[in-house]
Amino acid sequence: MKGALLRYQVMATIVGVLLVVLILVGVPLANFDGTSMWHVFPSTPAIWVEGSTAHAVGEAITTYLGIAHGWLYMIFLVVAFLLSRKAGWSLPFTVTTLICGTIPVVSFWAEWRATKQVHQQMAAAPTAGATSSVG
Repeated sequence: MKGALLRYQVMATIVGVLLVVLILVGVPLANFDGTSMWHVFPSTPAIWVEGSTAHAVGEAITTYLGIAHGWLYMIFLVVAFLLSRKAGWSLPFTVTTLICGTIPVVSFWAEWRATKQVHQQMAAAPTAGATSSVG
């Protein structure tokens, strides 16, 4: 289970960091130019001028990092699901862990919670070598 946990921790950290950069850096840089955003908000704060360097950086972050985050999140879902089956998590615990991967900063709490759960389970499990007998 240690290998599954390590894979989960790596993917959760990568996806969490990319999500924070994407949402807290890329989206404001790309969209706070005074224009409408996603056809939902009629006008955003005019902090950066459209076409400025900051705006271009935001566009690059949201385009390239957004695509990378999407693919890596799919890998995260598979890795987290495999860990959940190996660790025997309940359905609510598993679903909460998977959904929290979509919320900036909360994803780090979910990783901490899942890691704590697995460590508790590993500590409670008897050592395999201690129960076998040589005969």
